[in-house]
Amino acid sequence: MNDLGETHLRTWTLRMTALLAADSLDQLAWMGERELETKNLVEEAELLCRVFEAHAEHEALEPEDLRNLRAIGRRLGKIDATCRVGLWENALTADPAWDDIRSLTRRFLHTMLGDWRQPLPRPVHPPEDDH
Repeated sequence: MNDLGETHLRTWTLRMTALLAADSLDQLAWMGERELETKNLVEEAELLCRVFEAHAEHEALEPEDLRNLRAIGRRLGKIDATCRVGLWENALTADPAWDDIRSLTRRFLHTMLGDWRQPLPRPVHPPEDDH
């Protein structure tokens, strides 16, 4: 992967973990009117964890950062299929797994960046229908 690709991967991983670490009210506000499927969010976060871990040698991750990242990936992987169904806003309030994930991502960001409070990614709004 080239430097630009690695920079993009690092940026997107840190933004995704910032979203996962945010307070639930901030997560809900970030979603706004969008309907984000839990399954899609979990799959993207799992993928980012795996890819970022695979490029850890380029990132010069500290062993503790790598352990924390792996813990996030493992916890996401334990969310069973029935809890992945539906909208993330509903899962945030109904599934205690999100409290665990929030705690793990906060630890990851704190050890990696010194503070878990990071800017959330800019929400991607669905394209407006021209019809």
